[in-house]
Amino acid sequence: MDILVVLVGLAIVAGLVLVVMHNGLVSARAHVRESWSGVDVELKRRHDLVPNLVETVKGHAAHEKSVLERLVELRASAESMRGDLPRRDLAAVEGQLASTLSRLVARLEAYPELKSDQHFLALQAELANTEDRIQGSLRFYNGNVRELNVKCESFPTNLVAGLFGFQPAAYFKLEDASQRAAPLVQP
Repeated sequence: MDILVVLVGLAIVAGLVLVVMHNGLVSARAHVRESWSGVDVELKRRHDLVPNLVETVKGHAAHEKSVLERLVELRASAESMRGDLPRRDLAAVEGQLASTLSRLVARLEAYPELKSDQHFLALQAELANTEDRIQGSLRFYNGNVRELNVKCESFPTNLVAGLFGFQPAAYFKLEDASQRAAPLVQP
């Protein structure tokens, strides 16, 4: 009888541990999804600024036509990849988009009429603010990914993760080292 009580007690404790681990994994996965939605909102904000920037610059900087066309192309590509979680190739496209935007803004310093255009200055400030918000959202997302991945890979929660089909999430990172470097502004 005593052995039966001990076995039932152990089964209850094991069941509770299993439930707690499972709920921890569910919570971590929900945090990853929630934080990605924050990143997605900020990326959408950047995407929405691109057409305004292109239209503003078009009239003043006709020499930058190829860069403007590339921006529109990258924006369309990034928009087509939006979803509940990032696709692996989205980081590369977003990195190219951010890099192209930075290069364009740096090159536009040579256009005095643009530097005095209030609409352009407002767009430039909004773009800088958006880039800061994107970086903050990405840090938050990657922190949540780290939490989920540690749970999926560490013992004993990795056993529960495998049992219930939890998978590690993908970090959002730039693949090309040149995209990490700040653009050089030529005087």
